[in-house]
Amino acid sequence: MIEDTMTLLSLLGRIMRYFLLRPETLFLLCISLALWSYFFHTDEVKTIVKSSRDAVKMVKGKVAEIMQNDKFGGLDVLDAEFSKTWDFKSNNVAVYSIQGRRDHMEDRFEVLTDIVNKSHPSIFGIFDGHGGEAAADFAKAHLSEALRQQLLSYDRVKEKEKDDKQESSSLSYPSILEQQILALDRDMLDKLSAVYNEAGTTCLVALLSDKQLTVANVGDSRGVLCDKDGNAIALSHDHKPYQLKERKRIKKAGGFISFNGSWRVQGILAMSRSLGDYPLKNLNVVIPDPDIMTFDLDKLQPEFMILASDGLWDAFSNEEAVRFIKERLDEPHFGAKSIVLQSFYRGCPDNITVMVVKFKGAGVKAAEQ
Repeated sequence: MIEDTMTLLSLLGRIMRYFLLRPETLFLLCISLALWSYFFHTDEVKTIVKSSRDAVKMVKGKVAEIMQNDKFGGLDVLDAEFSKTWDFKSNNVAVYSIQGRRDHMEDRFEVLTDIVNKSHPSIFGIFDGHGGEAAADFAKAHLSEALRQQLLSYDRVKEKEKDDKQESSSLSYPSILEQQILALDRDMLDKLSAVYNEAGTTCLVALLSDKQLTVANVGDSRGVLCDKDGNAIALSHDHKPYQLKERKRIKKAGGFISFNGSWRVQGILAMSRSLGDYPLKNLNVVIPDPDIMTFDLDKLQPEFMILASDGLWDAFSNEEAVRFIKERLDEPHFGAKSIVLQSFYRGCPDNITVMVVKFKGAGVKAAEQ
């Protein structure tokens, strides 16, 4: 037993002398110990490493802060990224719009207020084109002016009825909006189909009078209002093919929906209602009928409203958008620029257009015009 132990120890001794005590092994061991001591036991090295890590964290935090809040204009240098950028500011309304990551800018907007006679409703519109710019351009060029003329006629009729003590006519802001939007679609189809232009557009229009807000929507642009308590009040509802009501209507018309990145009518259009789109209109699977909602401003006492193309709503919920804008109403664009750029940095691939309309004071009556 003792002899076996001595033999084993002798063997281990020979192995150590052969491998560990060789000059090459000793040299590598010394180098390793020196490097280990330098990198893990030198206070200066530790300080440099720690400082570098802190600097990286600070830079990351600063970038996040700049992206989140543009109060100091830090994002102005980035405007060059957006091939086409529009901004608008007048009294109580501000708009910011970017082409973003799309090849073409197909969003349009319109603001029409009567500064002479403030009793006339202000008109605000968002038009998100697809398949080209023609439909959105047509809507911008014709709808607001047609509405203005019709509203002037309506005011004259109301005054005459009041003076003559006649019964009220069947006209109202909702009926005027519906008639003019449907008439616009008919005119648009006649013009665009004649040149085989398949472009279409959403249509989100708000009429703002002293005590009433009326909003008409076709497609998936969206409006939301911030009431006196800071709550998000939906001003419209998207028209999407997967919704039960829309899906039933499309199926009844002989159409279908399929998934191609999103649910699409006939595998083509990602909304179930629009203006233009004459090939799908001919199949009756896409319709121009607007949903119209009316709101009592005295009851809601709103602070502001947001009207935007779906590029914003791909990145923000109604509630999140209201909170974001509420914190930035003192900015030059009432937060519209900040939320557009934030949507872009969140990865939105679409054109993005945001309109913010501030209401007077606490919003007891109406917005400044």
